[in-house]
Amino acid sequence: MKKKHINIPIFIPELACPFQCIYCNQRKISGQLAIPDKQAIIQTIETYLQSVKGSETEVQLAYFGGNFTAIKREEQEDYLQIAEPYIHSGRISGIRISTRPDYINEEILKLLKRYHVKAIELGAQSMDEEVLLASKRGHTAVNTVQASEMIKTFGFSLGLQMMIGLPSDTLEKAIFTAQQIIGLKAENTRIYPTLVIKGTHLEKLYERGEYDPLTQAEAVKWAASLYELFEAAGVRVLKLGLHPSEGLTSGKDLRAGPFHPSFRELVYTTLWKNSLQPLLNQQGSNLILWVAPGQVNHAVGYSGSNKKKLLNNFGRVAFKTELQLTDRNFRFEITEKSEYL
Repeated sequence: MKKKHINIPIFIPELACPFQCIYCNQRKISGQLAIPDKQAIIQTIETYLQSVKGSETEVQLAYFGGNFTAIKREEQEDYLQIAEPYIHSGRISGIRISTRPDYINEEILKLLKRYHVKAIELGAQSMDEEVLLASKRGHTAVNTVQASEMIKTFGFSLGLQMMIGLPSDTLEKAIFTAQQIIGLKAENTRIYPTLVIKGTHLEKLYERGEYDPLTQAEAVKWAASLYELFEAAGVRVLKLGLHPSEGLTSGKDLRAGPFHPSFRELVYTTLWKNSLQPLLNQQGSNLILWVAPGQVNHAVGYSGSNKKKLLNNFGRVAFKTELQLTDRNFRFEITEKSEYL
């Protein structure tokens, strides 16, 4: 049986970032203002580990948010050493970090290897040079390719994060980015819609009418198309949409853009809507749908939207689970009998 994987997330917002990308204010995005000290990190680790039961769970300490490999070497080692006793005792299997493509080299990778780092996620954001330049990322797509190849050569698990709806972005460019991520043999990815966060340069562009964010419908459509590409290639999508921090959910930190606290559910709803499309061309008294365990809510759709569409064609619709089914595979029966519903 494949082990369940959990990360113990430690956010170090904007730590050592050499550039201020036009969209970025990580303290507001993550909802975290302070950089945690050693004791705070240990407390977080202990709290998470208390909830882990049995040996069927793989646990990694994950440093997110900042540019980890640009931190002074001594500080990097301080952070990495925190996990050492947990790794030696077997309670934590390794460390995951996120960083920028232009802060990867052999010396850095040797250091990370020595301290049991297993996975490295790069904020690629886009593989289109025009988009990277317009977003003031400070690195090129070539940097991402070179860093990814080096990470794979050293035996690390590679993750490549991307953003959709950045300045100069199009659906075609986003698809190109996804194809490049697949071609670089990333094991996983994260898809983030671009939001206009207060206090960023992107907010100024938005106020001057020089930037239009994606609508929620566009962002969901783009993300669903990308998800299908990654799914077909075996690249796991770890996250869809930003974490719903208090500042984002309340609107306090959000100026504009396709934020939704259940963005992943909206994308899954769209994926299932596409799968169920052939049934919308049929009619009958009753429809019974069998789906995989764990897929019922996604198939029914956010706020029941997929079921409501089906009810336009059928008198009654019932969703049931079947162990033999996986992913978005399903079987159905159109029947006049109601006793099975």
